[in-house]
Amino acid sequence: MLNKYARAFFTRVLTPFAAFLIRRGVSPDAVTFIGTAGVVAGALVFFPRGEFFWGTIVITLFVFSDLIDGNMARQLGRSSRWGAFLDSTLDRVADSAIFGGLALWYAGSGADNILCAVSIFCLASGQVVSYTKARGEAIGLPVAVNGLVERAERLVISLVAAGLAGLHKFGVPGIDVLLPIALWIVAVGSLVTLVQRVVTVRREAAEADAAPGQESETAQ
Repeated sequence: MLNKYARAFFTRVLTPFAAFLIRRGVSPDAVTFIGTAGVVAGALVFFPRGEFFWGTIVITLFVFSDLIDGNMARQLGRSSRWGAFLDSTLDRVADSAIFGGLALWYAGSGADNILCAVSIFCLASGQVVSYTKARGEAIGLPVAVNGLVERAERLVISLVAAGLAGLHKFGVPGIDVLLPIALWIVAVGSLVTLVQRVVTVRREAAEADAAPGQESETAQ
């Protein structure tokens, strides 16, 4: 849902910066790699130590690379299957680092096995949600549904809550409860989205299989 509106806004805002990088000879692939490395570092260095505020700041600075690299590719006229593949693959790496970092906190100093399990579920369900769409499209189905919680929603909900929860170390009382609430919201929302996509693929597959000529093509 957020993808539809936020992506267009930030694309306009980041276009001048993308043009600046192009003039400096930076490639879209380099931005993709650097952005992913920054997100992974921010998540796995800060989150397991409970430094949620600074971790979120670092992650947020680098997460916009997901918009910048695509913007650069369009300006250069280099949009390619490789670029799309690389971007999508490294997105999964970045997402895993974020929820993995939170899981490490709750498995260690955070001392909450339930929230550790919820964080791991958020990690796994996010990967499967993305896979269902990619796999459905790979077998020729449109997968004409976005779902309740896509990647943008997962990141915004989790990072905003983590950043605010980090203010607890600066003396803001009671705000650390926001992160557990956010993780439960992402977990439930991801589950709902997964069900939505599976149901959609099942319906589209049944319609495709029942289409005229499908039986004869299968028999060949």
